[in-house]
Amino acid sequence: MDMSDAPPILTAAAMREAERRVIAGGVTGRRLMERAGRAAADAAMAMIAPGATVSVLCGPGNNGGDGFVVARVLRDRGYAVRVGLLGERTALAGDAAAAARDWGDAVAPAADLDLDAALVVDGLFGTGLSRPLAGEAARIVEAVNRAGRPVLALDIPSGIDADTGAVLGAAIRASATVTFAASKPGHWLMPGRDHAGALRIADIGVDPGGDRWPRLNHPSLWTSALPRPERSSHKYDRGHALVVSGEGSRSGAARLSARGALRAGAGLVTVLAPQDAVLVHAARLDAVMVRRCDDAAALAAILEDRRLNALVVGPGGGVGERTAAMALAAAESGRAVVLDADALTSLAGQPGRIAQAARGNGAIVLTPHDGEFARLFGGLGGDLDSPSKCVRALAAARTAGAIVVSKGPDTVVAAPDGRVVINATGTPNLATAGSGDVLSGMIAGLMAQGMPAFEAACAGVWMHGRVAEAFGPGLISEDIADRLPPVLATLLA
Repeated sequence: MDMSDAPPILTAAAMREAERRVIAGGVTGRRLMERAGRAAADAAMAMIAPGATVSVLCGPGNNGGDGFVVARVLRDRGYAVRVGLLGERTALAGDAAAAARDWGDAVAPAADLDLDAALVVDGLFGTGLSRPLAGEAARIVEAVNRAGRPVLALDIPSGIDADTGAVLGAAIRASATVTFAASKPGHWLMPGRDHAGALRIADIGVDPGGDRWPRLNHPSLWTSALPRPERSSHKYDRGHALVVSGEGSRSGAARLSARGALRAGAGLVTVLAPQDAVLVHAARLDAVMVRRCDDAAALAAILEDRRLNALVVGPGGGVGERTAAMALAAAESGRAVVLDADALTSLAGQPGRIAQAARGNGAIVLTPHDGEFARLFGGLGGDLDSPSKCVRALAAARTAGAIVVSKGPDTVVAAPDGRVVINATGTPNLATAGSGDVLSGMIAGLMAQGMPAFEAACAGVWMHGRVAEAFGPGLISEDIADRLPPVLATLLA
């Protein structure tokens, strides 16, 4: 979905509160349901031919009420509509009961509804679902998935947790979803993102609140901070990034990271390597310099040069105390720092050491994938064990005193001050060796030029994904940095 800005993403509770404010202001819940149903009917019409057959599944709550409105509006517009209800019609209450009365036509048991239709509308369960589907409800969901017909989900596919994206027992696999007022975390977090299909956000007159987080990652959040070299700029104005390498047999990751930093715009990049890796790097790198650095004491001495303003520690560094000491020395230096890969594993279970070393340095970025996240933060309890990736990432950011990029097909970026974004760019082709190493270098390269850490992390993640979208199948990590310039050019235009 191509969003023109970075709208807030509402949890189920936040959506209920937003609706409560509108209703308190004089708009009835029945009116909101009518708006939602009409918006969904418009979405349905865009998916099928005029007069086509539509099967509408309605649940026992307000999501079912939306379904009844969809059915009535489509019938009145000339479509052949049939409705199935989960539960008894006499058990409907409030706005949903009123919508069913306005439908005023036959209603079959949901389990008996003929699913052989041009479109199936899923109005079984919405964002209020809090327990796994079982019994008849689960059987109906599975029957819809087996039918293989196009499905339009109302608000969120039935069975998807609106806050976490988790499948609650069983879940509809929709072709498209129309949601109301704002998207929900479950539309973007896996596996909910795979179940939602094409997402459409309908305006029903509910203000989601412009200052809310999380938000969808979008250039509008960070393009104003994107480095823009001036005509008089020279390479020393654009920062000098360092990438700390491991031994020669593992040195490729550091080169990938260095190339990412250089392509992101850092004026100079130097790889710091132990003695056995210096010649390996020198033989493979042209625009990137190589300098010997064996341990944390050597790194501290190198960092006496204040022109060296950004570091990447971890890619191919090797797991152990040497890498941990390097990571902590970098964090203590007051520079912009990206800790990735082996640096995170070397500090397993000790995120407090990062926070202590950083001492309030707001330019530390951690880039763990799920396994590294579990090693670094696992077992610490509280929100770090939340089922919500957004909540976990925010708790991690506050624990480590750093920006956290929780990577995956649903990458989340969180800052200790409460800012959280969910990224939606990228393709499965990014699941290739070295992809994360390039990303860590890109983020460091942006920070070397003075971009704030949170914005640099969001920009790096978004561009990383956009490169993959433009490249297509066959992507390898070496391609990512080399295909970054056209993406940057578009953003800077």
